[in-house]
Amino acid sequence: MITTKLRIQDSLPLTCSRGGTCCHGNTVLLNPWELARLAQEKKNTPREFRDLYCDFGGIRLRFDGAEDFRKKPACSQYSENFGCSVHAGRPLSCRLFPLGRQIQNEVVNYIFQGNQFPCLNGCPEVLELPHLTVGEYLEGQITDTFEIAQDHYLEFMQNSADISFIYLLDTGLAKSGDKKTLQIWREMGDERPEMLSERIGAEWIDFLMIPEIMEDLEDPISFAAAHYHQLEQKVQEKFGDAQTNQELHEASVTMMGIALYLARGIGANPKNLSEHWIDVAKKNGALE
Repeated sequence: MITTKLRIQDSLPLTCSRGGTCCHGNTVLLNPWELARLAQEKKNTPREFRDLYCDFGGIRLRFDGAEDFRKKPACSQYSENFGCSVHAGRPLSCRLFPLGRQIQNEVVNYIFQGNQFPCLNGCPEVLELPHLTVGEYLEGQITDTFEIAQDHYLEFMQNSADISFIYLLDTGLAKSGDKKTLQIWREMGDERPEMLSERIGAEWIDFLMIPEIMEDLEDPISFAAAHYHQLEQKVQEKFGDAQTNQELHEASVTMMGIALYLARGIGANPKNLSEHWIDVAKKNGALE
């Protein structure tokens, strides 16, 4: 599909008509901080919110509400004749819509899919509303803190993958002739999210998506840092004594599974990532 890149000064029909069209039939992915923010806004615990309103362990909001005129179900947080019930805590994908956000070589680009601006399909009335520049729209949607959270969980994902590499390459596992570790990395990159979450297991999914963190939720940097510190402690607890090839294999697979699971939650492509990481591992002596 064609991707249209935007400049921050580009003017578009971005004034929302508040018809609720985008709250039906879409996909809203979550990182752990966003899940915690939504739970706070809903006055639930993160576990309660996750279990009531999310799929696949918490990385996706459930769309199981009443259908609209297109027969598309509403987001679980959408209230008819009112709108979003958690508007102040809505995640980045909702704030950006209909735009997307892409990072290439550490440069952030704002994009939309296709040649025609997406809103024109479901809400043609936006053409009659004031146009906004991309920068004005982002400022009005208060995306900055949510973009910071996304970037820090992108780093969390990469660090998790780095730990997986350590267990494969720095322990003698790869040199032993092991081939099954990279085979499973590839399988996980191509797995449906429900299968991947089942493979990782409920204990790790809970740890990832509903961490027990008391940091101020207004500060995603502190939240993500505390979460990663907990990850390091849990890895040491679970795999610190790993010595046999089987134990090292399990540690590497678990940490790669975590990285690929988080990849889905932040909108990255797990298949592309797994293939890239497999190529890197092969160049460093791993076998498949």
